[in-house]
Amino acid sequence: MSSIGRYAPSPSGDLHIGNLRTAMLAWLSAHHDGGTLRLRIDDLDPRVSSVEHERQQRIDLELLGITFDGAELRQSDRSEHYQRTIDRLADDGLLYPCFCSRREIREAASAPHVHLPDGAYPGTCRTLSTAEQARRGEDRPAALRVRTHNVEISFSDRNYGDQREFVDDFVIQRNDGVPSYNLATVLDDAEQAITEVVRGADLLPGTARHVWLRNVLHLPHVDHAHVPLVMNSDGDRLAKRDGAVTLTDLAKLGISADAVRGRLAESLELAEHGETPSMHELLDRYDPGSIPLEPSVWGSV
Repeated sequence: MSSIGRYAPSPSGDLHIGNLRTAMLAWLSAHHDGGTLRLRIDDLDPRVSSVEHERQQRIDLELLGITFDGAELRQSDRSEHYQRTIDRLADDGLLYPCFCSRREIREAASAPHVHLPDGAYPGTCRTLSTAEQARRGEDRPAALRVRTHNVEISFSDRNYGDQREFVDDFVIQRNDGVPSYNLATVLDDAEQAITEVVRGADLLPGTARHVWLRNVLHLPHVDHAHVPLVMNSDGDRLAKRDGAVTLTDLAKLGISADAVRGRLAESLELAEHGETPSMHELLDRYDPGSIPLEPSVWGSV
């Protein structure tokens, strides 16, 4: 069966080279077996999303030759659907209010008697009485967390092999009422009938949460293929502070979108230095089992 992939940018800024490289890989992976790639706009948080950033992202993707198929999905249109699912999880007894600040979570998780993976929620609010919940709610609005019973989830990643990850009681709804990314992305993938997700390797550790949630909600299985990041010359993940790392910045230096695509293809061992193959030409060369798994370095230009 042909794959249905997706690319889901958040319109909170221009796409940098690392974002664009992942988009290229998502397009190549989806079309490799005659499949399709769908677009999702991850504008879940209106405070950081803008129409201007979304417009520029679309322009940049088009300049690289990355196209999309079928109807796109916009998270800001899906609030009612997210809320229905939150209500369903609450009715099933799987949610509880959490009043912890980030500082309190860090301190509790680092206590000597607590043995949890880095960043895991220690369950501080899991057993609060109704009276204690009401008391704490007077001082601070509550987020909603799911009861996972600290399970371990196994899954296979196409590039990084078998994985086994601890799943803590993660947030489903923030304390400002905005649904969490973890909930939205799982529901949106199901809505768009996504069968494979290609995304950066930095997101691999959180994938077990999505697998757990899909299982709980009885949603279809999704294949995962995490891909290596683009790093700066210091070995840190590439960011906009690293200088000319967007198509707009690079164009000001006389570097065309075709040349950028060529350099990214070279980092994937799909092109020789100086080549500028089109996406369809790259598709003829693409082998999903042979992409380099080491991070790529984007030096100064």
